[in-house]
Amino acid sequence: MSKHTDLLKEFGYFAQSARTVDALMEQIVQRLHDTMTRYNWVGFYLADKAKPGNLTLGPHVGSFEPHENISLDRGLCGAAASTKKTVVVNNVAADPRYLAGSELVKSEIVVPVLVKGTLYGEIDINSYFANTFTAEDQQFVEACAALVGGYMEKPR
Repeated sequence: MSKHTDLLKEFGYFAQSARTVDALMEQIVQRLHDTMTRYNWVGFYLADKAKPGNLTLGPHVGSFEPHENISLDRGLCGAAASTKKTVVVNNVAADPRYLAGSELVKSEIVVPVLVKGTLYGEIDINSYFANTFTAEDQQFVEACAALVGGYMEKPR
């Protein structure tokens, strides 16, 4: 089995017993950061109910200080959130939407987390290597986002 498959299975099992969505997201970011060597910063941004049109930093792990808040009309995170579509950029220096969190970041993937079609947040992964995110990585990160969305859709 691939690392992706093993991790998704692990996250699925954890989701069955996780007490809160925050616990699930914390498990996901920690394991992705620990296991996927090119995933240098992994975090969730959540739709800010108090400030519509903004994302607020949620559970995250990594080696630089991220933006605390991001407007939906700025950056790769804003683009993914406002379109509700995955954004993959394997050379952030060439994309004018990129909001630098660290000079070391070379590629980034942002996947929206949807709950019944509504934006709940997104998972954001930064890599210090160019061309990190393959089609397989995209499918994997999208599956992680769907797992969180599915968790939120179930009554607790």
